[in-house]
Amino acid sequence: MNVPAAAPPRFRYPRVLSIAGSDSGGGAGIQADLKTFAALGCFGMTAVTALTAQNTLGVRSIHSVPAQMLRDQIDAVVEDIGVDAVKIGMLHSAETVATVAAAIDRHGLSRVVLDPVMMSTSGAKLIDDEAQAVLVRELFQRVALVTPNLDEAGLLVGRPLQSEADMELAARELLAMGAPAVLLKGGHLAGATVSDLLLVRDGAPHWMRAPRIATGNTHGTGCTLSSAIAAQFALGARLQPAVELARAYVRAALEAGAQVRTGAGSGPLNHSHAPQAMRLLPLH
Repeated sequence: MNVPAAAPPRFRYPRVLSIAGSDSGGGAGIQADLKTFAALGCFGMTAVTALTAQNTLGVRSIHSVPAQMLRDQIDAVVEDIGVDAVKIGMLHSAETVATVAAAIDRHGLSRVVLDPVMMSTSGAKLIDDEAQAVLVRELFQRVALVTPNLDEAGLLVGRPLQSEADMELAARELLAMGAPAVLLKGGHLAGATVSDLLLVRDGAPHWMRAPRIATGNTHGTGCTLSSAIAAQFALGARLQPAVELARAYVRAALEAGAQVRTGAGSGPLNHSHAPQAMRLLPLH
C-alpha cells in the first residue's frame, strides 16, 4: 500500500531564548519566562545560568552553572532550532556575563532584552560586584533594550532614585553607559500611579503611567515584563509597541492573580490569564 508523503513544512514558531536563572518556586526566572512565552504564542527555550533554591518568602541558596555548560546550552539551541529574540536575566558572576557576551557575538544574536536582575523581590542580592561592572561593559552595547527597576537602576548609577526627575536623569546615564534604549520601571516609587519610562538615544522621554494595582503577588514581575517584550520582538513588533504590549500583558496578569494565594510571601502573577495559540510564521 502506498502511503502518501507528508506535505513539506511551511511554517515555524516564533522562537525566544531565555538566558536566566531557575526559580524553584516557579514565579520568576526561566519558569516565569517560559510561561510568558507560551501565553503569548511563542516557542520558548532556555539556557540556565544558575539554580536558586527559593520560594515566595526568599532565596535560600544560589548555585552557578559552569560556563562551559552555559555555552553548550546556548550553542545547542541556536545551531539547531534558531532564535528570533533573546531575554537575558540573572547573570550571577563575571564569567557568566562574559560567556553570554561571547555567545551573542558568536551567533550574531539580535533583538536582545537585558533585564539586569540584581535583587530578588525579597531583597536578596543576586549578582556580585565584579559581575555588575562587567555587565555594563560587556552587555549594554550588545543588546536592544535594558529594563532595570528603580533599585537596579539606583545600583547602576550609584544613588537612590526617588522621583520621576531622578528616573529620567538615571535613564540618560544608562544610555551614556552604552545601552541603546532603557525601560526604567518606576513601580517602587510611592504613590497611587505607576510610572515607567522608555528612553532611546536621541529620543524624547516616553512616559507610561497607570493606576497601581492592589496586590501582594508581584514576584517575577520584572522577569515577566522583559520576557513579554522579547516575545513581542519575536512576533515582529518594534520597540515601543513591544514595550506597550508587554506592559499591558503584565498588568492583566497582575490583576488576574491579585486575589490568589500562593505561598506565604509575595506570590506569582497569573501568566495564563489569556493564553494565545502558538503563532505560525512562514518557514522562509
